Parts: sequence; structure tokens; C-alpha cells
Amino acid sequence: MNIHEYQAKALLHEFGVPISRGVAVLKASDSEAAAKQLPGPIWVVKSQIHAGGRGKGKFKEASAGDKGGVRIAKSVTEVNEFAKQMLGATLVTIQTGAQGKQVNRLYIEEGSDIDKEFYLSILVDRESSKVSFVVSTEGGVNIEEVAHNNPEKIVTFSVDPATGIMGHHGRTVAKALNLSGDLAKQAEKLVAQLYSAFTAKDMAMLEINPLVVTRQGQLRVLDAKVSFDDNAMYRHPEVAALRDETEEDAKEIEASKYDLNYVALDGTIGCMVNGAGLAMATMDIIKLYGMEPANFLDVGGGASVEKVAAAFKIITADPNVKGILVNIFGGIMKCDIIAEGVVAAVKQVGLQVPLVVRLEGTNVEAGKKIISQSGLNVVSADNLDDAAQKIVKAVKGG
Repeated sequence: MNIHEYQAKALLHEFGVPISRGVAVLKASDSEAAAKQLPGPIWVVKSQIHAGGRGKGKFKEASAGDKGGVRIAKSVTEVNEFAKQMLGATLVTIQTGAQGKQVNRLYIEEGSDIDKEFYLSILVDRESSKVSFVVSTEGGVNIEEVAHNNPEKIVTFSVDPATGIMGHHGRTVAKALNLSGDLAKQAEKLVAQLYSAFTAKDMAMLEINPLVVTRQGQLRVLDAKVSFDDNAMYRHPEVAALRDETEEDAKEIEASKYDLNYVALDGTIGCMVNGAGLAMATMDIIKLYGMEPANFLDVGGGASVEKVAAAFKIITADPNVKGILVNIFGGIMKCDIIAEGVVAAVKQVGLQVPLVVRLEGTNVEAGKKIISQSGLNVVSADNLDDAAQKIVKAVKGG
């Protein structure tokens, strides 16, 4: 789960992390009052969407101007003007894709007198099963660019869970950022605060870009992007309450209600598969035969008829889907359960596009019998290669 920048900063501030003062607004009419709560004479008006690259982004609407999704205002009047232009407009960044995202919230923040900009992130290193830090002196730019062009400017290290964060971790960060004296002490304190927040709230990623040093000699988190481990949200109702469903795909929201692993993609062939590896292989073979998958959907190993029916409805709700491939290898998930779910869903929502079903494994004959006796216009496949060729041919009009 992702949250907005202003929410992330408020959460981090609970752990003592130094942030700039700011006020979130949902209506342009509230922007003037929000700005007057802050000292000025410089304000920063920030679009709040779940995507990076806001400062370099462009709005689709001409009325929103071409100054990007993060703007510097030199008066309260200018804050209000920017708010009117930005709220409700669609911002396109490198991470949103061409469709962009509508800006429904702004964060009006006091300006900072910046001396230096750094990059710092914390994430879970799956290879070492430890929490890892990534630090660079090159803040304010895409870390991918730094990794490609100047990899020597990135320092990484992991924290042993047996000991937790220790003083030497903070000193490592200070050294990597060329900080000394009081700034080095601030860095050591900040690293401990960030680690505490990361572990206490079950974060999956915490990215600060930039982390700045002000001309007054203070370390400050100027931007923050946070995502959480969905499997741990039952422990954090206060975090779950921060979810903004307007930032998420409606189909993915619906899938989460049934504990389905669903990710919307840009293709035209919908996929329903059990097992992440098999789902990836299914998407790969669709691409091999010249088309693109419309989604990743793993129904899991213990799906019920209701769960399978819900998955089918989610796939068919996508207007881009021109054909559906069901590829099930029955182990824990029995083929007859899948077949019953597919039949129930098709009878409820109708079948407007070609459907190819490949079943193999536990109760496969019973599953095939259910499909064949359903009276539905469903094409059966013997194996994955056969299934992929048939659905591609059907979508192309063969």
C-alpha cells in the first residue's frame, strides 16, 4: 500500500524525523488559509499523487500551466493561483504513463533554504533478508540515472536484525554524504529514527529524495515516498486508514477484497492463473506469440468458486480485454473448482470475448467435463503452448 507525501511526512515526524511544516488541501478555496498558517515568504505547492517525477511532470490541461507538479510561490496570491490551476488537472510524469493522474490533493509547504541535496532510501533486501540502506550524494535526481552513470556515488549496507540499528550505521551514512561535526551527529540520529519508523510500521520501502542540508545547518526530509507490506496491514489500522483509493485501479481494489493477486496491464488478453510462476510463464508465452497480457492475476492455491467467479468478473470489467486465457495446474487448487467458478461467472456476466481454458492436474477430467457440458462457447486446450496459440488466433479473428 502506498500513501501520499504529506501522510508519509506526518508519520515520520511521529518518530522525531525533521520535516518542513505544511498543510494538505483538497479544495483551492482552502489554499489561502493554508498558506497563511506558514511563515513564508516562499511557499512550495506540491501535487499529491502516487507517482514520482512530479516536479518534471506536465499537466494535460492548458489551464493548469506548464510549470510542473511542484511549484514555488512567492506570495499567498500566487499559492492560490497555483492551487486553482493544479487541483482537478491531470499530471503526466515518467511514472504515470501517458494517461497521467488527476491531482485531487495538494500539499502547501514552507520553503527551505537548501544548501545540499542527498538521496536516502530503506528497503527490504530479499536476497539477504535484511533491511538495507541506499545512500547517495546525488539527491534530487532519479537514482536510476545515478546507478547507470555514476554507480560509485551510491553506498549500500544492510542492518543485522539481531542487533538492529547501531551507531556505526549512522556514521556510515554521514561518511557517505561527506557530513562532519554537528551534521554527522544529526545524520546518526536521523538514521536511527528512520529505521525505527520503517520496522515499527512494517514498511516495504522508504525513499527520501531529496534529503537536504539547509543553509542554517539542519538536516531535513524534503520529500518522502513510503509503501507498506500489505500482509502486515492488519497490524496497522492507523496506516490502512490513510489509503487513497482514488489513486488505485478500481479493478485492483475489487481484487483485494477477494484476496486476489491482480495487477492491471496494457494488453488485450486477460489471464487467470494459479501460481505466480505459472502466471509469469503464461504472460511470457502470450508475448511470444505476438500479443500482450491485459493483467497479472493469480487466484492462489485455495480459491473457492466465489473467488474464481470474482476473478473472472474483474477480468471482463476491463474494456481492453479482447480474449481470456484460463490456465490452471491443479494441485491444491482443483480443476473442477476452477471450472465451476468459470461457468458460474460466465452465466452471470455473459461471455462477450473468446475464452480458452487449459486445465491440468487434480480432478482435471471432472473439470473438463464441467466445461464441456456447460453449453458455453469455450475453447479447450491441451497444454500451455496450445492454449496461447488458440487465444491469440481467436483475438486476431481466426
